[in-house]
Amino acid sequence: MVAVGKDNASYIEKVRKDLGRSRTKEFSAHNSKAHCVAWNCTGKYIASGSLDKTAFVQSFKEERLSREFSLKGHEDAVDQIAWHPSDPNMLSTVSTDKTLRLWDIRTPQKTVACITTKGEVINMTWKSDGSTIALGNKDDLVCFVDYKTHKIIADKQFDFEVNEIGWNNTDEHFYLTSGNGSIHITQYPSLEPLLQIPAHTAHCICLKFSPDKQHFATGGADALINIWDASELSYLTSYSRLEWPVRTLSFNHDGRLLAAGSEDLVIDIAFVETGEKVATVSCNAFPFCVAWHPSQNLLAYVTDDKSKHNEKHSRDSDKTTGCVKLFGL
Repeated sequence: MVAVGKDNASYIEKVRKDLGRSRTKEFSAHNSKAHCVAWNCTGKYIASGSLDKTAFVQSFKEERLSREFSLKGHEDAVDQIAWHPSDPNMLSTVSTDKTLRLWDIRTPQKTVACITTKGEVINMTWKSDGSTIALGNKDDLVCFVDYKTHKIIADKQFDFEVNEIGWNNTDEHFYLTSGNGSIHITQYPSLEPLLQIPAHTAHCICLKFSPDKQHFATGGADALINIWDASELSYLTSYSRLEWPVRTLSFNHDGRLLAAGSEDLVIDIAFVETGEKVATVSCNAFPFCVAWHPSQNLLAYVTDDKSKHNEKHSRDSDKTTGCVKLFGL
């Protein structure tokens, strides 16, 4: 274990104290289970996507969410949702109906664009300058959509299982996590392979960069969470407190905390530099998606409706179908 310096120890102590007295609140959003959740760049709005075929936008003010509007148009479940990195009004959604939709929440009654995707998209991410959206589908095809023209400008079929995807801190490299447990780093935009880093002993499922992109984290089917230095591509720390495959990760606003979820009935919150546990969030069902607020230690998450681990939790979770939950209030 990496030694914790005095400043880090003070930070950890304060966060533990603050989160230790925090509570979770639930806010109704959907008629069916929610699959994904994301804050916009200012933290004023949060959006969720659901099996009910809608995305739902709520505003955050005075420690609560207020219902704003539903975004309707998809013909099947909304599986991924992502805000423009710098425009607080622009939102993208993808669905099992094989479309990408762009929305301006100032005119929520209609989509800005509807783009037919090549296959069923399972992962979506924005380039940091907001110019491009990358989509990865179930057939390991990655497509790039131009934000201004709404056209697919490039695609590449990979010969390995592609899971989560993302650009590095300079947008010069494009990362893909894979079914063989490795991180594949390619040149962007050519997508020519540069480096393959062994990361997990089983499927490497998820990938997340810190807000300043100085670090990135991966989660795997081996239940490990690995944290890396993004500039040096060097291993920083690794830990495993969850028992099931890690499926969702999120760095907090200062990049010093990492939340992780799996099919365990807890969300693990760790100090990034050492992997030390800072807090856990108890869940009544396993979390599908976790997302820190962009400027405060407030964690949003959505969960499955029913837990296969605990019958009592299953009965309780029926009452909170489609809720967005906030921890840190």
